[in-house]
Amino acid sequence: MEEITHGDTTWRFDVDFLQSRWTCLFGKGCLGILAEPSEHLGQGCCSVGAQLDGDDEARMISALGATLDPERFQHHAVAARDGVFTDNTHSATAVVDGACIFLNHPGFAGGAGCALHLAALDADESPIEWKPSVCWQLPIKVDWEPGPRNSEVATVRRWTRADWGADGEPMAWCCTEGERAYGGEHTVLDSLGDEIEAIVGTAVHVELRRRLTP
Repeated sequence: MEEITHGDTTWRFDVDFLQSRWTCLFGKGCLGILAEPSEHLGQGCCSVGAQLDGDDEARMISALGATLDPERFQHHAVAARDGVFTDNTHSATAVVDGACIFLNHPGFAGGAGCALHLAALDADESPIEWKPSVCWQLPIKVDWEPGPRNSEVATVRRWTRADWGADGEPMAWCCTEGERAYGGEHTVLDSLGDEIEAIVGTAVHVELRRRLTP
């Protein structure tokens, strides 16, 4: 672990993961998170609705969803009729046809994958600004715990099967465990640099890169 203290937070980083060649397998052999390998479904980890980080994020996702072009959003009609949430708590995105409402399935003319992600790219903006935080942060996981004298300790590591709880036991999930996803061209420090910076802030990200870049 590499430790960087900034303000009241001590950040602890899983260096092995950051220096690994992990890469997202969505559309490139991802087995998904169902009980059986389901690469053909093209769902990745979108077989469930995205858990939202509070009311502000829910409002943002609702507003962005309302701007999506039907040609880019396969379930536009469902969203217009029923909304994009699973229920009136707005705690998660709805599931339609076995996956998150924002997932365009393989064969959709507007492009397979997350409609929010595709719309962000169309707008020449970062998907980080458009997608639920749980979606763009994966496979990064941050564990928060109290530190001494009103400080906090945040451990930045790879997401594991255990983080899915009991639901993770039967999954065909292959994301960060095993060797399947570790054939990327760049290290995680580079390929997920924007995501890491969004999580830890610019000052900590710059220091992290200074320490870990040869």
